Amino acid sequence: MIVAFSVTPLGVGEDVGEYVADAVRVVRESGLPHRTDAMFTSLEGEWEECMDVVRRAVAAVEARAPRVSLVLKADIRPGVTDGLTSKVATVDRYLGQD
Repeated sequence: MIVAFSVTPLGVGEDVGEYVADAVRVVRESGLPHRTDAMFTSLEGEWEECMDVVRRAVAAVEARAPRVSLVLKADIRPGVTDGLTSKVATVDRYLGQD
């Protein structure tokens, strides 16, 4: 499965990068395939693995912020691996960039 999620601290002001870094650190230390961009972090693994990482990422931000917002989207497709790369490669192929 692929999980795209965003953890946002609330009540800490406009500068939230330091808090978001706490969540991304959890993802990077998880050992699961992942990508982070300006809006979301995508993570690939089994259901239990992904949800555990999301839970710990939220907890890392929650430890320092009075309130946390979580946005989560999941692509649950058993048997598929390397979706983070293969989905983008498919689109690039259709765009003629392969």
